[in-house]
This record gives sequence, C-alpha cells and structure tokens, in this order.
Amino acid sequence: MSERLFGIHGAALELRSHRMGLLTSNIANAATPGYKARDIDFASALEARTAGATRDASIETATRYRIPTMPSLDGNTVELANEQMAFAENAVAYSATLTFLNGRVQTITRALKGE
Repeated sequence: MSERLFGIHGAALELRSHRMGLLTSNIANAATPGYKARDIDFASALEARTAGATRDASIETATRYRIPTMPSLDGNTVELANEQMAFAENAVAYSATLTFLNGRVQTITRALKGE
C-alpha cells in the first residue's frame, strides 16, 4: 500500500538511508588498517527494488567495494575526500526525497480532510 501512496520515493528514502550508513562507516574507518570501503550503486538498487526485490536483496546486489585511486600500504581503501563528497551528495538527495514525500503526505492529508 505504501508503494501506491508514495511511489518510488519511499524506496528511494530507504536506500538513501542505508547508503548514508555505509558512507558513515567508511568515514569512521578511514584509519583502520585493511578496511574495505563499500558503497551502493543507487540506480541498480532502486531498479531492483522497483522490479519487486526486497529491500535487503536490492541492497545486497547493489553493494560494491570501492576501488581506490591510490592504494594504501595498510590495505585500507577509504579515500576520505571521496567519501565526504559522496556523503554530502547523498545527504542532499536524501533531503530532496524527504521533501517529495512530505509533499505527498500533505496532499493526502488535504484530500482526506476534503480540502
């Protein structure tokens, strides 16, 4: 039912939220030897989700390990500047998706009130 009410935006918000967690984990582990940075291919995850895959399945199939531009000696693949840029980009997209959802909720609320 929520997919009919909120369309693609509900799934997008869930995926963006999960991506935010991955990016935060990458940033937090920037100095951890051997840590492998991960990210979600958002377009693939959203496509899988809209095709009927569960949230977990769509995230699992779209999660990728990052390939660093400059390999580090300790095996850590986090490149802090790239992670911070991806985090900021995702935060803006998350906010935009939340704004779309808020507008949809307000529209439904007005319709229920008969306005």
